[in-house]
Amino acid sequence: MSTASMRPPSEQSRDRASKRLSSESNGNNEGGVGASTPVELTALEESFRRFAIHGDTRATGKEMHGKNWSKLCKDCNVIDGKSITLTDVDIVFTKVKKKSCRNITFDEFKAALGELAKKKYKEKPAEEAEAEVFKLIEGKAPVISGVTRAVASPTVSRLTDTSKFTGSHKERFDNSGRGKGKAGRVDVVDTSGYVSGYKHAGSYEKKLAKPM
Repeated sequence: MSTASMRPPSEQSRDRASKRLSSESNGNNEGGVGASTPVELTALEESFRRFAIHGDTRATGKEMHGKNWSKLCKDCNVIDGKSITLTDVDIVFTKVKKKSCRNITFDEFKAALGELAKKKYKEKPAEEAEAEVFKLIEGKAPVISGVTRAVASPTVSRLTDTSKFTGSHKERFDNSGRGKGKAGRVDVVDTSGYVSGYKHAGSYEKKLAKPM
């Protein structure tokens, strides 16, 4: 009996998992030579991919264009308006990307952050400054802006102000501006016997009903 068969099942499963992760990191798996399987991403790379696919349904998450790069730096507070500005971010993006490309890879992304780190944390060593910038981004996702509220123009406001309606249109709404429904659209025949607009309807009957 081999030594492997005598080991507990839990240890054997851990070994298999270790082998699988090792083969995935090398771009291979047991299914065939050269077959690739998604590997566990670092927090920084996960954030890179989240921003890379933001607003683009065709994006793969492996490359990031300039607009999303600027958004990442803004949403993650890399841009502070003092040591790092939007102009600095654009310059660094142009510097690290290949001349014939419009996007940057993850490695170029880290190089760009390294350039910004030197400028943002001048008093710190390069590695420490880079680590500080990485912390600003790790685990973050794009900030989704709220829906912009539509501002009514004066013309629209005038057309929807029921207090300024005249004629038959005025009769469709009460004093609060609420629609009367069918009563505002159909002429209802008053069979009470009182003239139109009389405000004391029923008062005579009430007087007669009072005890003498």
